[in-house]
Amino acid sequence: MAHASRWLSLGRIGIVVALLTAQPALAQFGPAGPPPVGVLVAARQPVTESTEFVGRIEAVDRVQLLARVTGFLQERLFIEGQEVRQGQILFRLERAPFEAEMARAQAQVAAAEAELANANIALARARDLVRTAAGTQVRVDDATAAQRGAQAQLLGAQAQLRVAQINLGYTEIAAPFAGKIGRSTFSVGAVVGPNAGALATIVSQDPMRVSFPVSLRLGGELRDRYASRGGAQAVTVRIRLAGGAVYGQAGQIDFIDPQVDRNTDTLLVRARIANPPLAQNAGTAGQVDRTLIDGMFVTALVEGSEPVQAVVIPRAAVLQDQQGYFVFVVGAENRAMRRNVALGRALAERVVIERGLDGGEQVIVEGVQRVRPNQPVQPAPAAAPALRPGPRG
Repeated sequence: MAHASRWLSLGRIGIVVALLTAQPALAQFGPAGPPPVGVLVAARQPVTESTEFVGRIEAVDRVQLLARVTGFLQERLFIEGQEVRQGQILFRLERAPFEAEMARAQAQVAAAEAELANANIALARARDLVRTAAGTQVRVDDATAAQRGAQAQLLGAQAQLRVAQINLGYTEIAAPFAGKIGRSTFSVGAVVGPNAGALATIVSQDPMRVSFPVSLRLGGELRDRYASRGGAQAVTVRIRLAGGAVYGQAGQIDFIDPQVDRNTDTLLVRARIANPPLAQNAGTAGQVDRTLIDGMFVTALVEGSEPVQAVVIPRAAVLQDQQGYFVFVVGAENRAMRRNVALGRALAERVVIERGLDGGEQVIVEGVQRVRPNQPVQPAPAAAPALRPGPRG
């Protein structure tokens, strides 16, 4: 019995040793061998290049309306918040004092004209008398001086009349350009003048500008990327609104600041973009709503005008560790090979690979969590849907 028990114990030990010996193999490959993975071919396809910046909408024209003469505000001829036409009368000051001043200036002009006419007659008479013994050259000189003085007085009176006419014209304040007017600062009956402050503010509506700062490093990369394709003319600027929707109009860069902001080490870039009325109220006079509003924050999308060929893979295939981003591709003998990659623009569930893949590689997109470098795998076509060109913006 003791002999049999000893052989039984040895048998149990052998079984345990066999199990411990087989455990690494089972842990590495599992009961079915190398892990199955889903792969997709990294194909080149047309992609619209895009870079995002934080921007702000700005009106092309903005002006604060000021009273250029002092007087009582008699009329306000607009509704606050509505759009106004170029040349439309917005405010009217009390005109009576300025009309009286113009009438006084007209009277002075008339008096000066009469004085000049009398001086001309006196000068002519003195010149006639100097030809006879009754006249002297002194009288001619005096008459000439008086005639020139009367002429100067007439010029002065005419200048005063012109000033009075200008001041009378300043009693009507018109819109210098078409745009939307804000609230009125003063009520009818208030005394306004050059030092009273702005009566209201007008901002133009169409087109608008979007301005955004660009770092010197990124600005240099964009310049090099598009230099051979026409520079700033090779890109369009789109806008993503606060709600996430992409604005339907595209703009063009019209200004790049030649000076660098020393506080942020950035360049200011500005693009002009259309801002037409919304369809539902485009025909209502004054009541015009538009998408872009002066001062609003947006996301500026700088896109290439023409798509370029780039390698695009599903975002799920990209992993990251301390060395950076990488993917697994199926190499010789169906072994998983690590490829370090540089990511470009993100397209929803996909991403552009700028460096690391040339196209044509079998990239592991399913079961990638079970893969280790140089480990054999069982590749099969992934069940992911076929890649489609990404949406603009």
